Amino acid sequence: VVDCSAKAAEDPDYLLTVENVEEWEEKHGKIPPRSWLLMRTDWSLKRDPVAYLNLDEEGAHTPGPHQDLVPWLIDERDVVGFGCEAVGTDAGQAQHFTIPFPCHHLMHGRGRFGLPALTNLDKLPPQGAILITPPLKIRQGSGSPIRALALVET
Repeated sequence: VVDCSAKAAEDPDYLLTVENVEEWEEKHGKIPPRSWLLMRTDWSLKRDPVAYLNLDEEGAHTPGPHQDLVPWLIDERDVVGFGCEAVGTDAGQAQHFTIPFPCHHLMHGRGRFGLPALTNLDKLPPQGAILITPPLKIRQGSGSPIRALALVET
């Protein structure tokens, strides 16, 4: 769990970068292969749907991964997937990236997973939680609602 809550509070368009994750790794250790990267922003604390979606004439303004982070997570860290508290795994303004919606195009396109709209990330440690995310069996489906659970050693 990479805590970006202070930065996301200052800037709703905050983008998590490779450099941010490398700084996190200096404190908490390298992300093990086949792990999840979860981006904590405290966005889930926005109970008002208008504030949660944060839309204007330019679209949504929600934090997410920088377009350079997504291929790095796949190729350099071999993550299972990316999770966040916003309505989608891509940043709200990701349609303007050189690679639009990199989580959807790259992460999901390479058989990795995305977990949007997560809650309680503030209750998880930076590393070591076991994430359980069973999907519904939907024939020929490309996604599914889940009930995300995290096991934490006490």
